[in-house]
Amino acid sequence: MSCSVLVVDDDPAFRGLATRILVEMDFVVIAEAGTCVAARAAAADLRPDAALVDVGLPDGDGLALAQELAALPWRPRVVLTSSDPEAVSPSAGVGLGVGAVGFVAKDELPNAPLRTMLAGN
Repeated sequence: MSCSVLVVDDDPAFRGLATRILVEMDFVVIAEAGTCVAARAAAADLRPDAALVDVGLPDGDGLALAQELAALPWRPRVVLTSSDPEAVSPSAGVGLGVGAVGFVAKDELPNAPLRTMLAGN
């Protein structure tokens, strides 16, 4: 069974790129969202197995959204992303204590171990 993923990023071009990468890896991208509000609605309606969430969103904090998504009753796996490779790191003072299973800098997405992080295998 394929892993369903919600892609959350305010940049439509990046969402498209991330979706193509995930589909090529046999993930099923069930929705894309550009805001926290849209992501919450999509998650509630579609119950994704996982979510790829940008740290910086126009209507809220991607870290807080990641924490909300990871705490949903079906426990989707959440991976954070950002164009800033230090956005989620001990040196930036921001950790993965928000329920996310990992972080990938956007420029590293094609080479990241997404199968392990998003699907848990």
